[in-house]
Amino acid sequence: MSSWREERRRDNAAEAEQRRLSEEHRAKLRREERRKDREEKRDDKKEQRRDRAQRRQARAARREKTLTPGNVYRKGTLFLVALSALASLPAQVLHFVAIHWMLFPIGPAVEGAAWVMAAGVAYADERKLPVWVRWLLRGLSLSAAAFAANINYQYGLSLTEHGVSPGNAQVAGLGLAAVTLGGPLFFEVRQWVLTLTTSTADPKKQAETKARAKHEKRRGKKFKDVADRQQQLLLAAPFGTLKPEDAWARAWWDVKGAPVSVTADVIADRLDAEADVSAVLAYAEKTPERLAVELFLADVFGPEGGDGGSTGALSGKPSGGPRDGTSKGRTALGGKGKRPDRSTAETEPQKPLSEADLEAVRKLAGALGGTERLSARNVREAIGCRNEYALRLRDAVRAEKKD
Repeated sequence: MSSWREERRRDNAAEAEQRRLSEEHRAKLRREERRKDREEKRDDKKEQRRDRAQRRQARAARREKTLTPGNVYRKGTLFLVALSALASLPAQVLHFVAIHWMLFPIGPAVEGAAWVMAAGVAYADERKLPVWVRWLLRGLSLSAAAFAANINYQYGLSLTEHGVSPGNAQVAGLGLAAVTLGGPLFFEVRQWVLTLTTSTADPKKQAETKARAKHEKRRGKKFKDVADRQQQLLLAAPFGTLKPEDAWARAWWDVKGAPVSVTADVIADRLDAEADVSAVLAYAEKTPERLAVELFLADVFGPEGGDGGSTGALSGKPSGGPRDGTSKGRTALGGKGKRPDRSTAETEPQKPLSEADLEAVRKLAGALGGTERLSARNVREAIGCRNEYALRLRDAVRAEKKD
């Protein structure tokens, strides 16, 4: 009996423990559900706050976009135009209806003509029509508006017949005439502003376009023969197949015979400068050691033509560059900026200066306005000689002037 009771107590204790665990589990589940509910509500509130913030930002963006000076001006002008039409049209209708009821369409027709012509000006600006078309439409629009304004003014003065004082009637007439003319004028000014705004939308691009046009004009004026040849190439080629710059490069080569910006005079001046530099470098390299070696070689092997290499070596004069008509001129490398071979040129005799050539150079200096204007190029062109001989003639005439 005692064992049964003991077993019963254990069963009751186990059931009580099971009930306690079940209650704790259910309490834990309820707490977890309440926590999840709170988190969901918190997330919903955050989502609602985010949505409200996004809507506020969207409204602010729309408001900012709508209230820009450009939009306010465009929409405000249209609003004023609508008000002017509403104020002027009834007076037009009443004026003509008072004459006869069948004249009712005249008022809207006159008022509408002014607005249709004003819209035509905007359409002409959009399509880039000739200027005379725009001014014709403007004249028609303002003529219709002026006619309607005169009718409204007369209608305002006629209000004295309905008990309005003369002063107030005149004010009414002036007001009706002002709004009748003001509507088309406001619309026209609006169109001018929009057209100017479109043309100056990209000032950097506009400045570049102006600079390019100025460059093309100056280049065509400076090199007219090349510009004419460029136009021939562009007209001869199929439309759009030849770029203007490519046509200019080809035209320059056809006319000048050289790449762009290079001419025969430029090449001649370059060769003259290279010859002068070669002569100066040759003179600068005559160090005492070099002269001693040249004298030693002359003593051992003898002079190489002329009246002795040692004399030429000791003269101390520049010996680079061409000599005369019978000697070697500028070598192939010398013409390209390379120093000519002076191993034989330094010992060759120089052609004596002719008195006739000197006299010709003196006359050339007189024609140019002084010996300082003499150059190897113009002396060479006047005499028809090599560059080295021209340099000697120029230096001789300059020396005479100094003496």
